[in-house]
Amino acid sequence: MSKVIKWGIMSTAKIGQGYLIPAIMDAVDNEVVAISSNSLDKAQDVAARFNIPKAYGSYEEMLKDTDMDAVYIPLPNHLHAEWVKKAAEAGKHILCEKPAALNAAEAEDMIEFCKQKNVVFMEAFMYQFHPQHQRVKDIIASGEIGEVKVMRSAFAFYMDPSQWGTNIRTKQEMGGGSVYDVGSYCVNAIRDILGSEPAKVFAQASMHPTHQIDMLTTCMMEMKNGTRAIFDSSFEASFNAQYEVVGTKGIIEAPRAFRADIHNGEAILIIKDANGVRREEKLQGHPYTLEVEHIAACIREGKEPVYSGSQTISNMKAIDAVYESIKKGIVVEL
Repeated sequence: MSKVIKWGIMSTAKIGQGYLIPAIMDAVDNEVVAISSNSLDKAQDVAARFNIPKAYGSYEEMLKDTDMDAVYIPLPNHLHAEWVKKAAEAGKHILCEKPAALNAAEAEDMIEFCKQKNVVFMEAFMYQFHPQHQRVKDIIASGEIGEVKVMRSAFAFYMDPSQWGTNIRTKQEMGGGSVYDVGSYCVNAIRDILGSEPAKVFAQASMHPTHQIDMLTTCMMEMKNGTRAIFDSSFEASFNAQYEVVGTKGIIEAPRAFRADIHNGEAILIIKDANGVRREEKLQGHPYTLEVEHIAACIREGKEPVYSGSQTISNMKAIDAVYESIKKGIVVEL
């Protein structure tokens, strides 16, 4: 029997309650043993709801718990680097929500610290563990859609204006902005599916006049392997979480690319040939559970995750370039 990985949850954030705590409970040989909050009452309420044995009124107190192997960190973006390092100092392995940092330099610093402390670190891009993405790469490798020329991606949702300024996604000082929140998925998928890093980036954004965060961003990328990519991210558009890959002989569409979980884990790939002949493939998988099982296996075996720290740094470099392009209104070369 494999070693059971015992988890502590850092904060009572909705993503933890709605997705990660259930995923850890569903994952083979994983267990939630503690939860912490700046409010002991909140931690106790969530602990009672999920039958979590221990509740702590501070993150520091939970990190002292020796009966815990790993922590999940879904804190606001600007707190990730601080608490990743504190968790690593305490000898805990770490699953940290995306974006792992606010820039590449911050990511490099925290990941190097984790290496020094000999703890496993992984940024939580759960979507990539769904089998649809490997299938997309397999179809591309087979030559079925020919030479890939363009990839388009979008991740958007409509945020009610009443939340602007109160939702942490709209607070600049907390790492708010559509690129950080959902555009990061598009950047990640483009790099992964195309197997290349951006060479040139040009982005434009609609900025909130008061809160000065990007509410809607469009971006064009020239990749180092010669392919092109386009993405948009938004808090002002109808829900959309997809990508498509366009080749010389056909197209692959992944309309549930980033949120197959809301369809009970079912993804649909639509493959069209040059004559418009279309077929569909359905693939099943629960990305949050698969994510947990992957990092747990890495912890047991002392291995680096498939989505490694160097991948996190590369993704942050691309996001840095997007924001630099927005700010300066120029093409940014990497």
